[in-house]
Amino acid sequence: QVRVVESGGGLVQAGGSLRLSCVASGSISKINDMAWHRQAPGEQRELVATITSGDSTNYADSVKGRFTISRDSAKNTVYLQMNSLKPEDTAVYFCNVKTVVRGLRNEYGFWGQGTQVTVSS
Repeated sequence: QVRVVESGGGLVQAGGSLRLSCVASGSISKINDMAWHRQAPGEQRELVATITSGDSTNYADSVKGRFTISRDSAKNTVYLQMNSLKPEDTAVYFCNVKTVVRGLRNEYGFWGQGTQVTVSS
C-alpha cells in the first residue's frame, strides 16, 4: 500500500558529508512524523532524527550539531544532511514514515529497505 525508498548512502572519508533522501509513495492520505534510524553491525537500531508534520525536529545526542533533518511534504520526501561524519556513524540508515493510509483511519509506520553509509577513518 505504501512504499518507502531511501537513497544517497555511500562511502565517505571522516569529516565528509552525505545527504540521504527518502520518498514515500502509494495509497497515502496523510503523512505525520518522518524519521531516520540507523543500525550498525551487531547493534540495535537506534533513532537518529525525527521531524513532525509541523517541522519540529528532534535529534539523538550523538548527531546534534552535525546532522539536519528536513522534509518536503509536497513530495512526501524527508532528507538527512550529514556533515562532519565520523567512523562511528557507519551503519545502515532506515527511513520510517508514519502514514494514514487512504481509506483507513489509523496511522501506520512504514519502513524502507535502508541505505548503507560507510565512513572511513
